[in-house]
Amino acid sequence: MVAVGELLSRWHEALAEQSPVAIATVIEGPEGSMGSKLLVAPEDHIGTAGNEELDKAVVEAARGLLEGGRTETRHFGPRGQRRMEDVAVFVQSFAPPPKMYVFGAIDFASAVARIGKFMGYRVIVCDARPVFATRERFPSADEVVVAWPDEFLKTAEVDKRSVICVLTHDPKFDVPVLKTALATEAGYIGAMGSRRTHDNRTARLKEEGVSDEDLARIASPIGLDVGARTPEETAVAIAGEIIALRTEHSGGRLAGKSGPIHVPDTQEAVRNPSR
Repeated sequence: MVAVGELLSRWHEALAEQSPVAIATVIEGPEGSMGSKLLVAPEDHIGTAGNEELDKAVVEAARGLLEGGRTETRHFGPRGQRRMEDVAVFVQSFAPPPKMYVFGAIDFASAVARIGKFMGYRVIVCDARPVFATRERFPSADEVVVAWPDEFLKTAEVDKRSVICVLTHDPKFDVPVLKTALATEAGYIGAMGSRRTHDNRTARLKEEGVSDEDLARIASPIGLDVGARTPEETAVAIAGEIIALRTEHSGGRLAGKSGPIHVPDTQEAVRNPSR
């Protein structure tokens, strides 16, 4: 059992470092469980909601909320079962929403901005052309910036949760902004275009001194292979790839697989081998 003092100490430490962290508190459940708390970070957790199965379900839900910086009450069965109401857990996230940078004010960008907001990102659309980068064309974006993409990205806040989508289709924009993106720790960097377009971009980036290891971080052609054609379908394919990369899944059909749908976090299994 983790002492409340240790949990609070970890919480204060995370806040001081501006690291994402969530506090999950049982607000309704079996006798003796009320008030039980877990501190959930991206890499590990401490505390308990009452039993191992419930802990796993709460930690998974808390991490999903933490990704979007959301605070909600979630319900579970007494052993972490989904679609049950026996246990209510209030999950409070302490993290700013992750950022999604969309470069290229095209029709596809509008659809990507909408789905980015739906996923909980703070969406910033950037294009050097003021006639295209307008609030009217991107009402769902949190910010619409008129600037050269690479110059803007050099001053933007980018961390491991950040997503960068390059949709410009123009080498004079693509190459500089991708080179700048690869110098960040962004968790996802995707670029729209055909394989030929990407091969040309890759050759130009190599001429700029970008290594093969860095080039491998670029998801291009962008999105999962779902046969997307419209801007909206393409946005869904991109969203799916972002989630799959973050969770280290292949993105294939669940119906074609066997075994559990939700696999315990591997990093946590190493940190907490007894769980």
